[in-house]
Amino acid sequence: MPAQSGTMNPLAPSLFAPATTHLNTASFGLLPQPAVRALQDALAAAAGGRPTDMWGDLEATRAAFARIAGVPMHRVALGSSVTEYAAIIAASLPEGAEVLLPEADFASLVNPFHLRRDLKIRTVPLEALADEVRDGTALVATSAVQSADGRLADLTALTAAARAHGARTLVDASQSAGWLPVAEADYTVAVGYKWLLCPRGITFFIAPEDQELFASLHPLLAGWVAGEHPWDSCYGPVTEYARSARRFDISPSLYAYVAARHGLQVIEDLGVAAVHAHNTALADRYRAGLAERGHTPVDAPGSAIVSVPGLGARQPELSAAGIELSDRAGNLRASFHLYNSAEDVDRLLALLA
Repeated sequence: MPAQSGTMNPLAPSLFAPATTHLNTASFGLLPQPAVRALQDALAAAAGGRPTDMWGDLEATRAAFARIAGVPMHRVALGSSVTEYAAIIAASLPEGAEVLLPEADFASLVNPFHLRRDLKIRTVPLEALADEVRDGTALVATSAVQSADGRLADLTALTAAARAHGARTLVDASQSAGWLPVAEADYTVAVGYKWLLCPRGITFFIAPEDQELFASLHPLLAGWVAGEHPWDSCYGPVTEYARSARRFDISPSLYAYVAARHGLQVIEDLGVAAVHAHNTALADRYRAGLAERGHTPVDAPGSAIVSVPGLGARQPELSAAGIELSDRAGNLRASFHLYNSAEDVDRLLALLA
């Protein structure tokens, strides 16, 4: 029988009910129990022909993410994937524009730019990203934290370099939002189903504050929900798009929002700073234990994700023992979040020994 998670975590008592030692938030986060109950209630109501007001849940989710990100609610759009928003940004670039990308970043972020055959794509090591921005670079796109190994982009240096050369920045915060502050960028995108404790099917997009840049983005995937008055935009072409970032909303999976607002509430109540301190302390404990056992993880100081080269093949064995991690690019990837404890770390280290 799979091992259950360790002693109750004081950071989030009674909120979660893991059936395994879940050290795999970089793949998906656990839903808190209030989110599970809300979703069950919504499904039961719909089955009885009495659906709840899930549009209210959607707007509550938008507002909660805006507070976590520290931006006005009118800048937040709601979609279902990073690719949708990367594609909208890619489509806004002129022919021949140079896009600077880090090597081996997640496909959802970079692939839409590669599909524009008339763009100049330059790919460089993550550590060199800021130094490689130059006059003529139109856009730099990067994940704040790399999915494969947890390395953090130097967003402060990148933002300064982009401003110095007139380039725009696109940051994918999918592996950071919830345990790291959401850094300011020209465009920011983040899925909700990892560190933000939402179900799959929700992606947040922070549109530019700059009105000229905002106007350069066309709502290519817009349907009726993107209208300034959605219920008057159901038939025929949309004649007036929302004046806010809601013009970039994509027809929602409403049940996901019933649960999402409760997941975001957990992050809000605890505070990103407390979650960050908890997660990184566990990651540091794991790194220290790995060193004692002769293992060297990918160098990613300050990250809640720890990846060990060459150990990825042990993932099925560890899963069978009740510890969930990921095999990514040959790395054994562990990711620590607020429902994990020191006992979880020690259990993994004992099995690796």
